[in-house]
Amino acid sequence: MTAVEKIEEQLASLRIAKRSTLSEEPAYLLDIDVSKPAQSESSRFVAVACSNKSIRVYNRETLNFLREYSSRPGILNGVRFAHACDSIVFSACSDGTVKCWDIRVATQKAVQVFSGYPSNVFISFDINCSDLIICAGTEKVEKDTFLVFWDARGITDCASATKEPLGVYSESHNDDITKICFHPIEPNLVVSGSTDGLVNVFDINKDNEDDALISTCNSDSSVSFIGWSGKDYKQVYCMTHDERFCWWDIAQLDTEEPITLLHVLDVRDTVCVENDSLHYLVGGLYHEKADKLFLIGGTSTGNVHLISCGTDGLSLVGTLCGGHSATVRSFCWNLTDESLLTGGEDAQLLLWKPGAVERSLAKKASMKIASSVQKRVRVHNSSLKSRKK
Repeated sequence: MTAVEKIEEQLASLRIAKRSTLSEEPAYLLDIDVSKPAQSESSRFVAVACSNKSIRVYNRETLNFLREYSSRPGILNGVRFAHACDSIVFSACSDGTVKCWDIRVATQKAVQVFSGYPSNVFISFDINCSDLIICAGTEKVEKDTFLVFWDARGITDCASATKEPLGVYSESHNDDITKICFHPIEPNLVVSGSTDGLVNVFDINKDNEDDALISTCNSDSSVSFIGWSGKDYKQVYCMTHDERFCWWDIAQLDTEEPITLLHVLDVRDTVCVENDSLHYLVGGLYHEKADKLFLIGGTSTGNVHLISCGTDGLSLVGTLCGGHSATVRSFCWNLTDESLLTGGEDAQLLLWKPGAVERSLAKKASMKIASSVQKRVRVHNSSLKSRKK
């Protein structure tokens, strides 16, 4: 059995190991991150960005609730743990800040606030692999959209201080910057995606924005997810709000070879799902051991589809049923124990492990929540009615 076949078999055998309890105030779970483990340890915490403007922190193994942080009246967009310290968690906020909390501290207040410029509304962000640089993307205000950068060092020793930006990029996108993703191992590389359809790769070590822009790829649609893949992470892929999938090889920029590895106009029409359908994509994960890119999609009733991605196309690996009862909005893959966390519009956080058995006497009553706030994560939500026949 090849490494890829083994991994695909493991993915197909994922079963629910734990379920989070529903909070008193149900909310959509919009983003998930797990703390980066110290050597010889497993990750301890899960942080979830919720539609009720809060970040909730759980124990990684038990899914027991630990902490909650709020940014009201601002809306939190995204959640990330620091790489070197598993108790430091960040989130971008619509009030023009990126906030940082320390799980070890009992206070609800942010230990550090990274402030943008007066008109900034941040809707995406990331922190680089060396924990030195934070980058956040803005909504378009009048004609302006910005990638804003900060020096992230010294969080623990200047609590509650506000940090000003190092600088901005302002020329490379002309609409909302929906996603930002730093390279997993090269701290100077970052990719950004926008509703203008462009996916831009930058080398932030360069002196100015023009020189920093290494490549611009066009998805021809509004970008909903971006990531890095391939050996040494020299490939970039993206998904769009109308369920396109694009995959490029940045290593081919200086060669005569085409950089497009795969371009699927509508994933819903190309992935065959027996006795079910694919309604949307959630995101992707690159599996280093198998050197394989997988996509995660789902149905409006909460089934999760795991899709294998190759230059010859997409194929279904397996479907995770019986977990969520509504659209799945977020996930986080943990390579160390091959587990998967998923969060949905049913306010449930689920931990899936290969061959797991759920140890609960009665499944918790699930709810489909009517949201009071329009969620901008899926601005151009593809409803079933609009699904191509």
